[in-house]
Parts: sequence; C-alpha cells; structure tokens
Amino acid sequence: MTSGENPVRRGVPRPLTGGPVRFGPYWLDSRLAVGGTAEVYVARPADPAAQPRRLIIKRLLPHFVTDAEGRTMFEREAALHAAVRHENVVEVYAAGVEGDEPWLAMELVPGCDLYRLLRRLAADDRRLPVGVAVHVVREVLRALDSVHTARDAGGQPLGIIHRDVTPSNLYLSSDGRVKLGDFGIARSNARATMRSGGAAMLKGKFAYLAPEQVAGEPFDHRADLFSAAVVLAEMLLGKPLFAGSGQLAVLLAIRDCRLDPLRAIRAILPRGLFEVLERALARDPAGRYPTAAALFEALAPFEAAAAPSRAELAALVRWVQTSPSSEQMAAVRESAGKIRATVAAREVVEEEAAEDDERTDRDGELDSARRTGEYTAIPSTVVTQAGQELGPWAFARLVEAIATGQVQRGDMVDYMGRGLAPIETVDDVARFLPQLTATTHQMGAVGTPDFADDVSTASLVSVLLRLAIRGATGVLFTEGPTESRRAASPEAPEIGRKDLYFVEGRLHHVASNNAGELLGEYLARKKMISRDELHFALAVLPRYGGRMGDTLVSLGLVSSLDVFQAIRDQGRDRFVDLFTWPGGRFSFYADQTAPHVEFPLDLEVPPLVLAGLEAAMPGAAPVAAWRSRLGAMVAPGDAPAL
Repeated sequence: MTSGENPVRRGVPRPLTGGPVRFGPYWLDSRLAVGGTAEVYVARPADPAAQPRRLIIKRLLPHFVTDAEGRTMFEREAALHAAVRHENVVEVYAAGVEGDEPWLAMELVPGCDLYRLLRRLAADDRRLPVGVAVHVVREVLRALDSVHTARDAGGQPLGIIHRDVTPSNLYLSSDGRVKLGDFGIARSNARATMRSGGAAMLKGKFAYLAPEQVAGEPFDHRADLFSAAVVLAEMLLGKPLFAGSGQLAVLLAIRDCRLDPLRAIRAILPRGLFEVLERALARDPAGRYPTAAALFEALAPFEAAAAPSRAELAALVRWVQTSPSSEQMAAVRESAGKIRATVAAREVVEEEAAEDDERTDRDGELDSARRTGEYTAIPSTVVTQAGQELGPWAFARLVEAIATGQVQRGDMVDYMGRGLAPIETVDDVARFLPQLTATTHQMGAVGTPDFADDVSTASLVSVLLRLAIRGATGVLFTEGPTESRRAASPEAPEIGRKDLYFVEGRLHHVASNNAGELLGEYLARKKMISRDELHFALAVLPRYGGRMGDTLVSLGLVSSLDVFQAIRDQGRDRFVDLFTWPGGRFSFYADQTAPHVEFPLDLEVPPLVLAGLEAAMPGAAPVAAWRSRLGAMVAPGDAPAL
C-alpha cells in the first residue's frame, strides 16, 4: 500500500469505510475477520484478466509485522499450506510481501464455517442429521489424509500436523463442499520448517485438543484424528462434547476422556457408530485409528449417500446465509435478558427496601453496609483445637493455612466477623478441607501401617515401584526431619510433610504443608506470573471461589492450558522433591480413599521415580546405576509383596 492511500495507525484495525484499498497486486474490498495474529480480507486482483476474481487475503496484524516469531509462523503457515493440494483443503494461490508486510492469497469459500452452522442449528434446537454429520467429517478426514501424507519437492515426508481441527476452521460452501483451512499453527517434523521455537508450542482451541496435548506430552498426527472425532461428536450432540464449569474443568474432561454425553445418546445412534467414535477418542493414541484413511473407512457405513448429503448440506448453508446472524440473534436475546434482569432487580430492590424499613423500625438504625452498598473484606481468626489463636488473616491466607494443614477440621473460625464456628460448618471455606478418610495427617494415629521405613533413595524407589506394579490404592504419609534440621542449622529450609495418594497404582494427589508449594507461589517461582500479579490474584481470590487457577485465568494472567499443565508439573515436582530429603520417615496405609480434588494428577509412577533419581543424583547416570534393580522390580510376573 502506498503511503498516500488510506493511512492508518499501527495496532489499529484498518477500516475500509473509504472504499476498496489497494494492497500489492490486489484490491481489498472488505475485512472479513480479525484473529489473534492476522486479519482476513475479501479481495480481487488488480489485473482484470487475473483469476480467480474473488479471493481471500490474509495479512499479519500491524503489531506482529515487526515481531520475528510472528513473521516466522506466518511464513511457515504459507509454506505448509501451499505444500498441501487437495479438493478438501482451502487452496493457497500465492504469497508475498508488500512493503514490510507478508501476505497470503487464498481461496474464498462462499458459504459459512461449521461453527456458525452449529450455532444457528442450536438456536433453532436442531441437529445435523447423522448421515450428513458423518459426511462432513469424512470430507475433513480426506483433507487430513492429504495433510499428513504431504511430501516436499524432493519426495520426503513433511510430517505435517494441522493442530487446529475445529468447527471454525471447517468451511462449508453454498454448493455443499467441505474444506479444511487455517494452517496458522500447523507443525511439521521437517527440519526446514522448524525455524522458530514457536513451532513446538502447544496451541489450538482447547476444547478440541487431544489428551496428550492437554497433558503436555509428545503428540503426532493422531491428535488431529482425535479432534476430528470431537467435531463429529459435537455435531451429533448439538453441543460440545467436553464441557465443565470453566476452562480448567474442560481440560480435565479432555485429559480423562469423559465421554458421558456421547454415551447418553448411544441408543439413538446407528448401531456401531458409538464404538467407532469411542476408538477414535481413545485416551491413548495407540488405541485410536492409525491414520485418517483408516478412520475414513470405519465411518463409511454411517454416511448418507454423498450426493444427497452434499445437497442437504448446501441447503443448510444457504439457510444460514439468509437467516439473521448469530450476532443479531444474540443481541435480541441480550436485550430481552436485560429487560428481564431490570424487572427482577426492581423487585429485589423493592423487597430489600421493605426489609430495610422493617429493620430501621426495629433497630432504629439502618445497617451501614446495606445503606452504602460497600462491603469491606473483614479478616478472619482461627482458634485451633489446641487453643492457639491464629490470625487475623485475609481470605487467601486462611485458604493457604487449610491447604498446608495449619488449620484443620475441628478448629474454630471467626469467619469475617460472623462469630466462632467449627470450620467445617462454614461453606465458604469448608470445601477446601480435605475429605474425611480413615487416615489422618498424623502417622501412627490410625493403627499399624501396612509398612513403614526411613526416607532414602533406595527405600523410595523400592516402595513406589511396588505400589505401581501392584496397582495399589492408599496413602503414603511422609515426614521430613524438620526439627533435627532446624537444630543443626536454623537457616535450613523447612521440609515438613507430604501426603501422597495413589489410585490403582497411579499418583492421584500430593498434599504438602509447605506454603511455597502452593500453585500461586509455584507459578511465580517458574516466572509464569510476576510477584505483583500473584499479590493481585490473592487480593481478588474470594471473587473466584478461592480457586487460584480460575482466578489467574479469569484475570487473563495465564492461559487455562498453562495453568492446567502447571498443576500437573507442580504435583510432579512435589513428588520428586522427596528424593532430595536428607532423611525422614514414611508409612503406607493401603485401601484408603483418596481425597476429592478438583484436578487429580493421574500420573504414572515409574517416570516420576526416574525423575526423582535424577534429582537425587544430579550429574550421575541414575538409570544406569539402578538398571538391575529397576529391571527386577518391573519384570513380568507376580508383583512382589509390599
């Protein structure tokens, strides 16, 4: 674009109110969408003889133009997208740079995306017919097969993974065609396309990620197949497959592959379709279909005839195009909602005013908080069962004390000036108390443990691997030599206590009485948030039910995926820390119910043990040193007795 044409400020979307804008060899007629890194325009060639006459121009947002990683990702998108030629993939016509701005010229698919169609159907309480839904996904699988098998000019496999198979990236034309688009976060195993660290970053719309992506584990093309199956399930359900009270809950549902909504409609699906989806949505990638072609064939019996499916899909797309937009419908619903809310609020105000008048007549003085509408956060105090008075504490500090075991069930709390009451009877904080089990945090307080020993590398390796091999359920109490360490060195950090809960041989949860191991402190220590951001989150914690993860996500300080993976890493690090203890004592109580936690870890123990060995013997070769013993412990056959 020349300097005299429609000048704009950097960082501000380019308006087209002045009419078409010349951009390189194209005229930009209108802006179609703005994403996180780029904006998309409907355009036409400046050359009257050039074809096609209408197309899409994608260009980086102004503030990404000078960002090295942003430009690299854009260039990689162009290279990977152009490497895939298939009738079910949006075609790339050309790529270039105008001034200092890179751009992509792509096929314009006249119609709508699947996201818009599903929203419109949901607004009318309708669903796609099963045969049409299967047809759409089989077309997507044809596209994915071409993506996964793409080769470079020398015939070498590119190993492309799309990583963003979502309804908003599936384009439906007004004549019923289905096309996969947006390679903005695609990844290739080819070294030439891995120039940026951003290529290794885990991205994508989180509700369609595969479990291994959510868990931060290595993944391959089978993650795309999982995403495609999630899209099919959503079309069949008329709502997202993985749901929850928040983003973190959705990620947990994905990690655990909770298919309950799909099971609920199993009886109304064609016989055998649920089993195909169940395999495609297997938690372990090895249990899924190996290729897009294999899943394509498995779905064949459930697809309606291609021609009628395409015709029905085309009719639905045209219906969406001629219907009020979802935004317009949302505006109408919002307006109606505001009217209802206004009426309800007026009723509440009138009711509260009557109560205030009654209280004024009775007490002679209107409560100041009700009069001003200002509610000051009042600190809380605790009186322990031993008679120790703790506080006054802000809400966040009280939650921390519960999490670290400083405050326990049976202690009395004066919660925000409401008067002393058993802490388990105060709803706002009772949910942070550990669930009652037959065990306690005091070793030896519940009889004889199944086994006990001193904390050492050898004892930890032996016991933990045997728990894994036997698929044991129970709790391992550990206590560090806190007093002896303090006596020897008052400056030595406190070790304290950890409680490790196992369910069927997998690590379920690690509780710690070390405040430095709480989630907020962990994220600050890992530089994922600043200390000031942590203090701000702590200040507003009560507004988000005392959940640090939800608080940070809601404030936009970290992504839900980062928090989810940090919770897993935090549990792993708590486990590994045991191997660095200079001593202590542990005891195991079998068959004890694990406490309810919002985000159970569900981690395999052997990899954690190896990480612990590496922490215990830095610079050494722990696997080699323990190879013979590890081999004996995990050898096939009957597991050794605990």
